[in-house]
Amino acid sequence: MKSFDRFLLLLLTFFFISSGCVNTPPREIFPNLRYSHFKPISLAVNSVEINVSYVSPKRIPNVEHKFPIVPTKAASNWLEDRIRPSGGTDSLRATVTRGSVVEVELPRTPGLKGAFLVDQSERYDGELEIVLEIIDPNGRRRAMVSSRAVRSKTVAEDSTLSEREEIWFRITEAMMNDLNAALERQISKHFVIWRR
Repeated sequence: MKSFDRFLLLLLTFFFISSGCVNTPPREIFPNLRYSHFKPISLAVNSVEINVSYVSPKRIPNVEHKFPIVPTKAASNWLEDRIRPSGGTDSLRATVTRGSVVEVELPRTPGLKGAFLVDQSERYDGELEIVLEIIDPNGRRRAMVSSRAVRSKTVAEDSTLSEREEIWFRITEAMMNDLNAALERQISKHFVIWRR
């Protein structure tokens, strides 16, 4: 019996030592979403004020605070990179009013059948909105444009954290691509007298 105990002790020791030596893969580094490679949008304003009014609750069902690139940060980057003041009496007030991503639990296949299937377990619903306002020297709004982007994506129940982070990054990237195109159109249409 003593030899069996010794064998069991050696086996457990080997298990704990070997499990401590397992290397976890490093977390992927995602690029910071920047937009300086696009042509700047020059407006006849003396300043650009950037505000983020959306505040994440930082708790489930909201998950945007876990994203590699937080949606509101990507929106702020867009405003910094693309909008250029070229001088004038008016100013531009830019506000990121939405930047949420909500995790929605999806129904899974019950019973024995469910044990052999890999279901889509969660859906991530993203919403991102930017409002641009031209403000005159007296504080009155002369013109306004806004655009809102929404994207959804499901993930499989066996997805790793790295796979989820990749999906989260792509959600932010897709919403920003939508906003980039939509705001260009809105500005060209409604800020005509300020375009330079």
